Amino acid sequence: VQLQASGGGLVSTGGSLRLSCLAYTHTFSSYTTGWFRQAPGKGREFVASISWNAEATYYADSVKGRFTISKDNAKNTVILQMNSLKPEDTAVYYCARRSYGGISDVAEDYRYWGQGTLVTVSS
Repeated sequence: VQLQASGGGLVSTGGSLRLSCLAYTHTFSSYTTGWFRQAPGKGREFVASISWNAEATYYADSVKGRFTISKDNAKNTVILQMNSLKPEDTAVYYCARRSYGGISDVAEDYRYWGQGTLVTVSS
């Protein structure tokens, strides 16, 4: 299972970025997918999760109302739209996929991980 995250970059406070997670060797359509992030010197933090059928989503309180997770099954891609970015959103962002089960904010529930994409928000 290969996942590739992309779309990171440098943006000013208040700006937006759109992260994509592409699945090369499988489909997202039957699995829960999530985004996590890791800031410098900190542990991995849950960001958002979406169910296999996209009917359920769940967000960390720190991003609720600013970030949106969605799926494009035709493109086998999971999207994280990030608006109103803040310096504290600076981190490496990882997409991950579960083997079974519903939405979760626990990193250990996700079996497959992408390589990460760096998001830097300048003040």
